Amino acid sequence: MRTRDIEKENLVKKIALETIANGGFESFSMNKLAKACSISVATLYIYYKDKDDLLSQLAVEHGKMMGKSMLHNFDPEASFEDGLRQQWKNRYRDLINNPVLGKFNEQLRASVYQDLFLSTLMEDALGKFKRFNDNIISRGEVKEMPFEVYWSVAFAPLYALIKFSNEGQSLAGKPFSLTDEMLWEAFDLVVKGLKK
Repeated sequence: MRTRDIEKENLVKKIALETIANGGFESFSMNKLAKACSISVATLYIYYKDKDDLLSQLAVEHGKMMGKSMLHNFDPEASFEDGLRQQWKNRYRDLINNPVLGKFNEQLRASVYQDLFLSTLMEDALGKFKRFNDNIISRGEVKEMPFEVYWSVAFAPLYALIKFSNEGQSLAGKPFSLTDEMLWEAFDLVVKGLKK
């Protein structure tokens, strides 16, 4: 039996992630992946039982990585503005420095792997984010509202700006590159909109 080559396994994950990010799950196949990695299809089955096993593992790994990244330097006891600012910094850093992750995330969110990805993402993060939200509401910094409303106001502007920047254009095809000034201007508007 052949042994696992960690470098080759990491290459497979990297190419799979890039392939899905750029072409979606529908056009992804083990044969195409093997060819893109310059390995035999049989080699893939050393690492994964099948395509579903590979995609499930990618969803879990991506979820764990994102959860850990979102919690970097995040203090659930922080004030609303400070806590949200840290979350914006973390998400901005990851998605602007690695646009493929953002595209892969979008593909995951629209796939059968969404629940696996989200449950893994929230394994460690959910408790801290819930405590943060409970704190900012109990201190009267933000009024209580449905989670979806809060998320839409708190994060959708950030993700829209990052997407425009990563694509190099805004609506109507106008060239666009996100600056720190724009980012924090949007952040200030979000904070103003959510504070009591």
